[in-house]
Amino acid sequence: MTQAALFVKHKTMPGKRDEVRAVWEKHMAPAIAANAGHTAYFYCFDDSDPDSICAFQQYASAEAAQDFLKTPSYAAYLKEVEPLLSGPPQLTPLTPMWSKDA
Repeated sequence: MTQAALFVKHKTMPGKRDEVRAVWEKHMAPAIAANAGHTAYFYCFDDSDPDSICAFQQYASAEAAQDFLKTPSYAAYLKEVEPLLSGPPQLTPLTPMWSKDA
C-alpha cells in the first residue's frame, strides 16, 4: 500500500482560532494519538493569519485516511467545530515520496 498525506487549511470565524483548537484537542488529539493509521500529524497555526489553522496529516494508506473520516470522534469534532469555521477547509491530497523517518 502507498502512504497518503493531506494538507488542510482551515479559516476560522474572526477571533475563533483558539476555540477551534480547544475543540480539536478535545476530539481529535486523542483519536489521532490512538489511530495506528496516522503515521504523522502536525497541527499548526498560520503565523501570517490569526484566523487560520493548517494541518499536515500522513497516513499509512489512502484507506486509513478514509477510515478515519468514519469514526465517531471525527463526527463529534465536525458537529462542534463547523459553527466556528468560516467555510469548508482547503484540502490538498499528497503522495509522500520520502520522509526523514522512513
